[in-house]
Amino acid sequence: MKTYINPNAEQWNELAKRKTVATAELNETVKSVFNDIQKNGSKAVKKYTNYFDGVSIENFAVTASEIENAVAQIPSELKKAIQVAAYNISKFHNSQKEIPTKIETTSGVFCWRESRAIDTIGIYIPGGTAPLFSTVLMLTIPATIAGCKNIILCSPPDKNGNINPAILYAAQLTSVKQMYKVGGIQAIAAMTFGTDEIPKVSKIFGPGNQYVTAAKQYAQQLGIAIDMPAGPSELLVIADGTCDPDFVASDLLSQAEHGGDSQVILVTNSEEIVAKVIEAIENQKAILPREATVEKALENSRALIFEDIKTAIEFSNFYAPEHLILAIEDAENKIEFIENAGSVFIGNYSCESAGDYASGTNHTLPTNGYAKNYSGVSLDSFVKKITFQKLTSQGIQNLGPTIEIMAAAEQLDAHKNAVSIRLKKVQNG
Repeated sequence: MKTYINPNAEQWNELAKRKTVATAELNETVKSVFNDIQKNGSKAVKKYTNYFDGVSIENFAVTASEIENAVAQIPSELKKAIQVAAYNISKFHNSQKEIPTKIETTSGVFCWRESRAIDTIGIYIPGGTAPLFSTVLMLTIPATIAGCKNIILCSPPDKNGNINPAILYAAQLTSVKQMYKVGGIQAIAAMTFGTDEIPKVSKIFGPGNQYVTAAKQYAQQLGIAIDMPAGPSELLVIADGTCDPDFVASDLLSQAEHGGDSQVILVTNSEEIVAKVIEAIENQKAILPREATVEKALENSRALIFEDIKTAIEFSNFYAPEHLILAIEDAENKIEFIENAGSVFIGNYSCESAGDYASGTNHTLPTNGYAKNYSGVSLDSFVKKITFQKLTSQGIQNLGPTIEIMAAAEQLDAHKNAVSIRLKKVQNG
């Protein structure tokens, strides 16, 4: 990790940059695959599954026997861990339910808002070297609580044409009925248009590589909602003399192992802390199976030293990290100064891994600075908010003149008349 001492504000833009990839060729590939699947449906999906994943799939739908076999492969210890995580995630997201509140804005004028679930949603779960079965819990649990009727899950098959057993176990645990062995751009395109096998959805959720991310953004241009713009994982740790350097190093490495394009940043007020953390990183990474991935991510990572923690927090707000750890003195009393972050972890024992798996909060979070204007996934992500109003005869009499004056000023006479005609009938009995 390259170290910067007291970088001035002019340098912050450069220090906050994430690793970028060339997008022109990528976007052209996405568009080409989408066009083919829109025209040729499942035939094209099978072609690209063979091309990108190197496996021929005859039927994309996961069968009951495949789920049964997957469940049998999961060790009881892992099943129990997944169940504990599911319970905590469910408990936290259940707390986000809103009770409609009816407000009488003017005598006889009642307004309120209610939630309605998005009917059909698509969930993308990455497979590969890190099959994210935890993401199944993070997305299907709030979707179920929200009341989504149809949950369509897509995940890439391995070379034998199977989805990772832990993904299937988590899906059946959360009562997902429609699972499909398809990944990448072709999965997003299939859920965007619908095929004879895979249903069309209204909103797509879930992380993925640069191809999946680009595909989701293209789907959005075609009228399909997505959870958020999301890219490679990132973590920023603010640490002072009260931190445990071994803990900080372990947290930085935990995010670095996601991928070579991940980014981790240490922000502190002490050169000594940087030295201790870097030493701990060297010791810990040597025993990691994904050391090569970690090394690549660290090349794009950095340590920043400021004169005080106040400035460190200001930089964090400027960077707007996906994950933020506050390994500082009196951390809980500093959270009022945090303005931009996807999820915050307070104190030395609040490792980022807790949020990734089992504390209860959602780990589907905005990256690449989008924490400045996006929230992470919550119960609200799976519903629409509909407003309602009811005017009594007394209500239209009380509010009507105000509406008439405003409509007339905007020269919208039909709007005014919609009120006037009612007022006349009310006044005439």
